[in-house]
Amino acid sequence: MNMTTFSHIPTLHFIVLMFFVFRVTRALVYDEIFSPVRELIWSKKSPEDSYLGFFFTCHWCVSLWVALPVVIFYAAFPSITFLVGCIFALSGLVGLITARIDQE
Repeated sequence: MNMTTFSHIPTLHFIVLMFFVFRVTRALVYDEIFSPVRELIWSKKSPEDSYLGFFFTCHWCVSLWVALPVVIFYAAFPSITFLVGCIFALSGLVGLITARIDQE
């Protein structure tokens, strides 16, 4: 896949990649499964006193660095990236739906 292909990226692929990045970012910044990693980092570099510590509190910061490899992998391996992306995208959508239902 070359760079001109990105001008023709199917809308469905873009949406799946968007939710893929959302879900991985959410896992890294908020989910319990990565809390030991965050706590380890924060024990050495607090969010208040270091950029690295703050990085893991900022979904904007993390999403940029999650999106970078996702786009690179999509450029090199679009089918595999799309397939893996579907798994994470569906997980992200279920989480959003569940959060919405829980608000009612």
